[in-house]
Amino acid sequence: MNNFPKIIISGGGTGGHIFPAVAIANALKSISPNCEILFVGAEGRMEMEKVPAAGYQIVGLNISGIQRGSILKNLGLPFKVISSVRKAMKLISDFKPDAVVGVGGYASGPLLYAASMKGIPYLIQEQNSYAGITNKLLGKKAAKICVAFDGMEQFFPAERILKTGNPVRTTIVDIAGKHHAGAELLKLDPLKKIILVTGGSLGAGTLNKSIEKHLPEIIAQDVQVIWQTGKFYYKGIIERLGSNYHPNIVVLEFLNKMDLAYAAADVIISRAGAGTIAELCLIEKPVILVPSPNVAEDHQTKNALALVKNDAAILINDRSAEDTLVAEALKLLTNKERCKTLSENIGKMAFRDADIVIAEEVLKLVGKR
Repeated sequence: MNNFPKIIISGGGTGGHIFPAVAIANALKSISPNCEILFVGAEGRMEMEKVPAAGYQIVGLNISGIQRGSILKNLGLPFKVISSVRKAMKLISDFKPDAVVGVGGYASGPLLYAASMKGIPYLIQEQNSYAGITNKLLGKKAAKICVAFDGMEQFFPAERILKTGNPVRTTIVDIAGKHHAGAELLKLDPLKKIILVTGGSLGAGTLNKSIEKHLPEIIAQDVQVIWQTGKFYYKGIIERLGSNYHPNIVVLEFLNKMDLAYAAADVIISRAGAGTIAELCLIEKPVILVPSPNVAEDHQTKNALALVKNDAAILINDRSAEDTLVAEALKLLTNKERCKTLSENIGKMAFRDADIVIAEEVLKLVGKR
């Protein structure tokens, strides 16, 4: 195999795409320290900050997705796609990669299409249980498609699918022996029950409304909450509740020590993004999933159902969460057997070395060249 492989990793837009991409890059470096890696993202998206912060070079394409409900905003999209494909073709000509990896997101499409035109082998890392249109089209010429869920042959050629799971940040899921430290860092009592509510870095309006509406019931049962609101909602919640609402309720815009929050929690309430689910499988705690309805192909519901059918999580629809979510969480906290079953079953769905397995597949493509 080439001892100095050159690899492009494309995609981003959300942490769910960026963190697996960085995990794959880190795994490639651990296996082949001399490999050269270039990231390609979308201008103005979070990967343009997160990837350099992780120590990798990134180039941006002027590409965006379809803007729902606005015809005018979509008029320039064809021109963006054409210019992005041209820039991607030039990037490949200049960088001369041995293989390309697509992790999803706006930049992934033009880059993988350009790779196919240039005869460069590429691997798709499909995080979700329901593939989007771009990946379905590009999957026809992919050398390998790494997936996290069963049944993906409905979208991709079966002989090229490899079930690897989704790469996760290992520091996030290292929770062993940290329960007391996590509770104490957040100024909570480690001997009382704790619910962790997380809607991601931007937050989830439904989760926030559900918790805020039922705070009196939570406090009445002497249950504690780690409530990560997200940056869009934090200020409004603090204005309504005050900065010290109740000692049992810790309101945070963002969780910098996610491993300690996971470790402190007895029950976790979350959206159902594929990256989050991959983390939760490794955490092995009882989980209530409230899939976001505002995603393409309703893929979060499909992600959640993949766990529910294995009795590995509880699913509550977004439309009913405001009335039922907190009651379900409080009931679960008191049911030791149910918690044990959910924890055991979600743990069975974990993939512990997805980043290494995917990196090895990428390097196999390099070897074949």
